[in-house]
Amino acid sequence: IMHMPFRGRLKLLVASLTAVILLTWLYLLAGNLENGRSLLLSPCLSETPEARVLERAVLESRVREMEEENRQIRLQLNQLQGTAGQPADGGNYGNAAWGASADTGPEDVENTAEERANHTECPRSPTVLKCELIHVACVCAGHNASRDVVTLVKSILFHRKNPLHFHFITDAVANQILSSLFQSWMVPSVQVSFYDADELKSEVSWIPNKHYSGIYGLMKLTLTKALPSDLTKVIVLDTDITFATDIAELWAIFRKFTDKQVIGLVENQSDWYLGNLWKNHKPWPALGRGFNTGVILLYLERLRRIGWEQMWRLTAERELMSMLSTSLADQDIFNAFIKQNPVLVHQLPCFWNVQLSDHTRSEQCYTEVSDLKVIHWNSPKKLRVKNKHVEFFRNLYLTFLEYDGNLLRRELFGCPSHATSESVQLQGALEELDEDDQCYDFRRERITVHRVHLYFLQYEYTPTGDDTDVTLVAQLSMDRLQMLEAICKHWEGPISLALYMSDAEAQQFLRYAQASEVLKNRKNVGYHIVYKEGQFYPVNLVRNVALRNANTPYVFLADVDFLPMYGLYDYLRKSVVQLDMANTKKALVVPAFETLRYRLSFPKSKAELLSMLDMGTLYTFRYHVWTKGHAPTNYAKWRTATTPYKVEWEADFEPYVVVKRDCPEYDQRFVGFGWNKVSHIMELDAQEYDLMVLPNAFMIHMPHAPSFDISKFRSSPGYRYCLQTLKEEFHQDLSRKYGAAALKYLTAQRNI
Repeated sequence: IMHMPFRGRLKLLVASLTAVILLTWLYLLAGNLENGRSLLLSPCLSETPEARVLERAVLESRVREMEEENRQIRLQLNQLQGTAGQPADGGNYGNAAWGASADTGPEDVENTAEERANHTECPRSPTVLKCELIHVACVCAGHNASRDVVTLVKSILFHRKNPLHFHFITDAVANQILSSLFQSWMVPSVQVSFYDADELKSEVSWIPNKHYSGIYGLMKLTLTKALPSDLTKVIVLDTDITFATDIAELWAIFRKFTDKQVIGLVENQSDWYLGNLWKNHKPWPALGRGFNTGVILLYLERLRRIGWEQMWRLTAERELMSMLSTSLADQDIFNAFIKQNPVLVHQLPCFWNVQLSDHTRSEQCYTEVSDLKVIHWNSPKKLRVKNKHVEFFRNLYLTFLEYDGNLLRRELFGCPSHATSESVQLQGALEELDEDDQCYDFRRERITVHRVHLYFLQYEYTPTGDDTDVTLVAQLSMDRLQMLEAICKHWEGPISLALYMSDAEAQQFLRYAQASEVLKNRKNVGYHIVYKEGQFYPVNLVRNVALRNANTPYVFLADVDFLPMYGLYDYLRKSVVQLDMANTKKALVVPAFETLRYRLSFPKSKAELLSMLDMGTLYTFRYHVWTKGHAPTNYAKWRTATTPYKVEWEADFEPYVVVKRDCPEYDQRFVGFGWNKVSHIMELDAQEYDLMVLPNAFMIHMPHAPSFDISKFRSSPGYRYCLQTLKEEFHQDLSRKYGAAALKYLTAQRNI
């Protein structure tokens, strides 16, 4: 009877403690529901705890307050039990039992205070092993897609911590562009493989497709056949994807697949597959909203095991009987397949493919910036798509678009990369250089490997049937961009231009070219970007890029600040035939003139040019400052010449010439200002080219501000000393290469 009041108090305390715990969690749950999230669910479902640091801190503070109240109640309870002893009914209300039931659960009595504070922690996400190789596949065809894929690759390289192997299914154009780009990029711990899309066309060409991607939009269906048979899994990406996180996080999701799952996809975020977007809208069958195939996890090994090739074909054949064609290319067939085999798909969280086409539900995939993982520009409008946060997405995309790709040539710490023959050769050349050499920077520039993006814009060229075609070859930087339209108006033939630019400048050039009616309508101009690196302008390296990528039998080696006379293209083609260039070694000299006037009424004939020359409107090129550069052209003879005439080489002669495409390349030791063309003409002469001046051809140099390199030459004694040193070394190399015949160049130089 004496224990009855105590038992009542004990029951009251137990009930109070239970009520407090329950109310605590209800309070926290309700507080989070007000913010649109559930405390119990959001960490597990979102998988982005790092994005909610502030919210977590507030919640932990609330939990600590409630736990302190619970501790005080338990303390009172213990004191009551200590004075009363064992209850008469034999029940056990000791500390251990209370700790287990009220705080940690009976299965984990020994939890520390820190562990108890994290009692809602989700199971740890699967991780990728350090140095584990991640495979990424992409279908890429044409000039524009090749540009897009570079931005995708930059975003992946920026965040990555693992070695990567890119697998590109390409047409001939993309293969040429991307193979030269990656070869010159030389990114450590990155492998690249190419697969010929033409060999796969027969696999999908029978499928009618209305999508703007054409036949290449169906190629992802063939990856189990296209990729190596020993490749077990791969991440497949569209070219219009931008990564905002480490791709290893996506690769890790393969470990979440059940034994039966073979494909990982994000749900489609538009209403396309729900149908009824317009009258008679009839989409392909899909599971619910369907899935978007811009980001795919393909478990290749399992797909091959279940007979994927036959399964997708049967699905496509069956549906095409009623649908007649695909509207969304491979995506329609993937969805029809999944509709029949839902157990095979692993649904990825939607932030792995935030789809920015018009009228999507993409905004439900993120509440904060850090929720974003992958952005997919899957509207034909691309960056002009309508989205409330499109400015943020556009800025993120532009960050990688204009990001200096040279900064991504970084080693992965702790992951040894396989050294290529090119990198070994480069390292050997670097070790041979003497860093104390006064001209070290010049020598270093000669062996610098610059990233090169060939055919940056759309290019189309149809060879002429007579093998007389001539390409104008030139190089330029951003400060000569304004010359392009005028050159295109003066020269209707093919042009090969190498542009020395930074990543950001290349994008400015792209916008300039796309806004110009003149440049937009010229498809026979090849624009090749050589990306900036180092302190010098590698003028001869840039020239060589333009020269190597000319596609005609003959090349006109010009400079971009010259305008050729109207009709020069046709005149040169006739001269090639008349002078039997196919069977002889000739360099056809196009006489060079200049004007000091920014507004010039361009002469339409030789007679008009001679009149302007007599009036002082025009001058022979560099007559005032560097007469020797063009004096051997013999302008006095040219005035009355009616047939081509031969001239002899003289020291410092640097004319603009037409030669066969397989002529010697420019010597790349000469950078910036000085001797870059002189050395080339010298080598042509050493190879016994006849220098023939054309009597009815001319070009005019337009005025511009002095280049930065000529300013350095004029102001820096060290620059001039190193240029002289390089000249002497060039003479020595010429003597070793051509023997006694090259002695005249050394003698001529000493007589200057």
